[in-house]
Amino acid sequence: MPVPIVEKQPLIPGKTSKMVLEAPEIARHAQPGHFVMLRMSEHGERIPLTIADTDKEKGLITIVYLVLGKSTALLESLNPGDSILDVCGPLGRATHIEKGGTVICVGGGTGIAAMHHIAKGHHLAGNRVIAVIGARSKDLLLFEKELSLFADELLISTDDGSYGHKGMVTELLKNKLDGDEPILEVVAVGPVPMMAAVSDLTRGYGVKTTVSLNPIMVDGIGMCGACRVTVDGKTRFACVDGPEFDGHKVDFAELKLRLAAFRTQEQISMDAYRSTSVNG
Repeated sequence: MPVPIVEKQPLIPGKTSKMVLEAPEIARHAQPGHFVMLRMSEHGERIPLTIADTDKEKGLITIVYLVLGKSTALLESLNPGDSILDVCGPLGRATHIEKGGTVICVGGGTGIAAMHHIAKGHHLAGNRVIAVIGARSKDLLLFEKELSLFADELLISTDDGSYGHKGMVTELLKNKLDGDEPILEVVAVGPVPMMAAVSDLTRGYGVKTTVSLNPIMVDGIGMCGACRVTVDGKTRFACVDGPEFDGHKVDFAELKLRLAAFRTQEQISMDAYRSTSVNG
């Protein structure tokens, strides 16, 4: 059944947008960490997007996406009043959340949106939430306002120093880990190099670290095996065993290679789509 688009907001014009979808059943059951699979056309591919927020009373879910390939370009062409052909979810395993102390939630890029839902869940559970977010520059930073509404502390870094701390999110994280406050858990969502760096850092402190992985997915229900990742030396499927795993046990090098497996084909598809769009 087509899912109506209620709201669309460009976050980074031409690159990243936020959409609010009318999906009452998904909103009713969705929890932090869950994702949905979207299909824009009958013969199009399915793509996974983590749920960034929900409004259970209004039956709404929020997604945030980076316009990277043909499928997200098709999604970006839609506007409020249009509908997405298929939205399947909630999928995956929800974030394990329990009250226990201070949780540091680290986000980078569009991963900040997914991290937002997890951080909000920890806040609602009664944990103290420290949010650490980063981007290359101030104009690429997402969800600062949304996180500021509930995070007990919000720390920001930019690579170029245009806003907040100049440097990496790991530098801000290290400052907190070196402090006197006991840290229950670190959650990291974002680019693979960032999650790997966070996991490498926290390993030395013995702090539990959870990462949300974003491998290539085809069906999202554990049938195809495309989203397989290696965790603690064993093969796991991110769609049904995750998408969250112990960051200290993930083979990030393998994940990085698998994410690049179809880059050439993706570029060919995107170029063809752009050519068709330009030529009508």
